[in-house]
Amino acid sequence: MLLKFLIATVLISSASMLTVPSVRDTGEVGSARSTVDSAGVAAIVASFHSALAHSDSAGVLALLAPDALILESGDIETRAEYRSHHLAADIAFTAAVPSTSGPLKVFVSGSTAWTVRTSLTQGDYKGRFINSAGVESMVLTRSAGKWQIRSIHWSSHTRR
Repeated sequence: MLLKFLIATVLISSASMLTVPSVRDTGEVGSARSTVDSAGVAAIVASFHSALAHSDSAGVLALLAPDALILESGDIETRAEYRSHHLAADIAFTAAVPSTSGPLKVFVSGSTAWTVRTSLTQGDYKGRFINSAGVESMVLTRSAGKWQIRSIHWSSHTRR
């Protein structure tokens, strides 16, 4: 059911857009509120990545909704599975391999938001040279004035 919700969310056509770092509201929803919402969503995404970079697993988990799903490498993990299986590896990888992110695009429609961004990652990890291009998308929802991450999808491929 959550997967159907996520697919429907991505298909919503009227949304405001923010490209970070330059805040831009394209405004179908277009009010000061949508810009504030977009900035709030961008702050949550930035906090998530900061927590990963600072080895703060509690900070990462605090930003994930209890029913969050993490999609990566053809697998789906619940928040609990991510905590016990993959989070430590993501923290270790983030600390070891430098990554440069493209602009964050934020789309907001009511209490739902989704983000997309690209990245380039290069460096050594466990004796292996990494040279990859990636993409990340997140779906967030706002409840009681607070944005939470409901889904993260990461994919990447080796750059040649």
